[in-house]
Amino acid sequence: MTTAADRPLRAGSAAKRSAILTAARDLFLADGFERTSVDSIAAASGGVSKRTIYDYFGDKSALLLAVVEQSVEGLLTSVKAAVDDELSDDVRTRADLEAALHAFVARVADTTLGSADYAALVGLVRSEAAHLPGLAARWTAREPEDLLAERFAHFEQAGLLHVPKPRTAADQFTALTFGLSQSETPLAIAVPGSRREEILRDGVEAFMRAYAI
Repeated sequence: MTTAADRPLRAGSAAKRSAILTAARDLFLADGFERTSVDSIAAASGGVSKRTIYDYFGDKSALLLAVVEQSVEGLLTSVKAAVDDELSDDVRTRADLEAALHAFVARVADTTLGSADYAALVGLVRSEAAHLPGLAARWTAREPEDLLAERFAHFEQAGLLHVPKPRTAADQFTALTFGLSQSETPLAIAVPGSRREEILRDGVEAFMRAYAI
């Protein structure tokens, strides 16, 4: 006998898929995963049926994973744009590099850490990670650090940094800046702007003291 979990998923309409993901994200953030029903997601999706949601995503847990995947992809797009724009080859001096790192963390923070939706999403991932192991794994994907490691290696070649292990340096940079900022608020609350700016500024300065030439 074929069950819902065994049926192959449909790719379906891109517009319907987007509507479902948007509705699910809004409801998950507002009401939490457990209190959000597939019926309520269908109703908020603009006429999409409950059956269509199951056909597209399989079940509510898989839908949450898809919401997180979409959010991660959006974050990566923002980070890549910030890396390309702020940490470019135009950085030629130590002063340039420090200013560029400050601009980079401020730009990423403005689109993520300062957002109540982002803070709520972090809280949602933390609360559901024990039930959905793949959730935490996807949320903590390391692509942003890979991008930073590549640029740090470039800045070493340019004589601005000494980073024998670029990936370790990238991990430490994100821990000193974004990691510390997130650890300030274990609940789904955005970090106050002034405190966030202080953490990011101190993190960049600590990184420069450790690695700048």
